[in-house]
Amino acid sequence: MTGLTVATWNIHKGVGGDRRRDLLRTASVIAEITPDIMTLQEADTRFGTRRGLLDLKAIAREQGLVAVPMLGLTQAHGWHGNVVLLRDAEVEATDYIDLPGFEPRGAMIVDLTHQAKPLRVIGTHLGLLVASRKAQVRHLLACLAKRPPRATLLMGDLNEWRVDGGTALAPLRAAFPGWVSVPSFPARYPLLPLDRIMATGGAGLSTGTVHGTEVARRASDHLPVVARLEL
Repeated sequence: MTGLTVATWNIHKGVGGDRRRDLLRTASVIAEITPDIMTLQEADTRFGTRRGLLDLKAIAREQGLVAVPMLGLTQAHGWHGNVVLLRDAEVEATDYIDLPGFEPRGAMIVDLTHQAKPLRVIGTHLGLLVASRKAQVRHLLACLAKRPPRATLLMGDLNEWRVDGGTALAPLRAAFPGWVSVPSFPARYPLLPLDRIMATGGAGLSTGTVHGTEVARRASDHLPVVARLEL
């Protein structure tokens, strides 16, 4: 198969439907997917030091997936819980954006090259409130408008179940013509497409699906969403 396997997953801090925190189970689901690029949400504790929960060294050693480092932060894996994992990619620049809204939310933006092809990857987790999501989408697009154009992949838990043009995600829909939206929540009986993958600027998506193995259905309250990316 050509292209790259890309995926996004809200790991729910490693707590599954059985209410057990099992980070080895979380890592095993990532290994099942074998992604080239993956964004994770809720990978850090929410309060205090926001300590990272995964064994990133083991994931790098056993799966060849390297987390984009958080410069200046010693305990957190990601930015507001957002982590970007890469395979065989060279990171050029990383930026961390605070998003407006009732809850603390953010986006992690990574400019990279993969096999000499430039790509921008954005991992984010939008808020639960409609007003927050609208403000966060506007802020994120304004930040992107200030950057040089580049093939761009945006992935994350966008907390929006509706798919029509009148939702808080409508500006993203206009800016990102490539769009994967499949039911991913709740994991046991997925009905709502809360987790999205989208692309623009010469990046194309295909074969979007959820990764619905038995262990994935137990490992979190969300299922991973997976697609193929062509540059």
